[in-house]
Amino acid sequence: MEINSGIFLLVGAALFSIGLAIVLLKRHAIMVLMGVELMLNAVNLNLIAFSQNDPERLQGQLFSLFVMIVAAAEAAIALAIILQVYRHFNTVQLDELNELKK
Repeated sequence: MEINSGIFLLVGAALFSIGLAIVLLKRHAIMVLMGVELMLNAVNLNLIAFSQNDPERLQGQLFSLFVMIVAAAEAAIALAIILQVYRHFNTVQLDELNELKK
C-alpha cells in the first residue's frame, strides 16, 4: 500500500508552523526548547518523506539520524543552561532575564 508523501509533507509543515509559533509566542524557556524540538522533528519527517522518492539512496534517513543526534545534544546542553540560569536568576521566564542587556 503506497502512502502519498504529500500527507507527510503537510503534517511536517503543520508541525514546523506550530513549533515556530511556540518559539515566537512563549516566554518560558522550557516551552521555547520544546518548540525547537518540534521544529527539528518536522524537519526529520520531511527528510524521510523526500527520501521515499529515491529508495536506492539512504541520504534522507542519514540526514534524519544526524538531526536526531544533534537534537539530543542540543536538548542536553540547553537544559543544562536553563538550570544554571534558574539557579542564578530564580526564574526561567525569558522576559525577566535582563542582566545581559546592560
